[in-house]
Amino acid sequence: QVQLVESGGGLVQAGGSLRLSCAASGRTFSRYAMAWFRQAPGKEREFVATITWGRLTYYADSVKGRFTISRDNAKNTVYLQMNSLKPEDTAVYYCAQSTSGTSSSRVATDYTYWGKGTQVTVSS
Repeated sequence: QVQLVESGGGLVQAGGSLRLSCAASGRTFSRYAMAWFRQAPGKEREFVATITWGRLTYYADSVKGRFTISRDNAKNTVYLQMNSLKPEDTAVYYCAQSTSGTSSSRVATDYTYWGKGTQVTVSS
């Protein structure tokens, strides 16, 4: 059974940084694409970033240049380094795993496994 557990969220001032982690278990982590999504109150879940098994990365325009997704296959962990945070980045951040290694999908329904999320709050 696949389990994804996010950590690293918290409260930070605008302009600050946070690093989110997502620890995966249950199947061979290195074979699958991983992604981060986020959901703000009253809004739909939106794509943030994704990384393929080959470490190709893709970002939403709203975070490009500020956020970096990476993975450590030895630790079965994917990271999201978030810099220059803005109040509009406030949301619950979710880790997701694809059933494909090469997927670069930005669509939430294309991801099969999800964590429970970690709250990120950016104050102005």
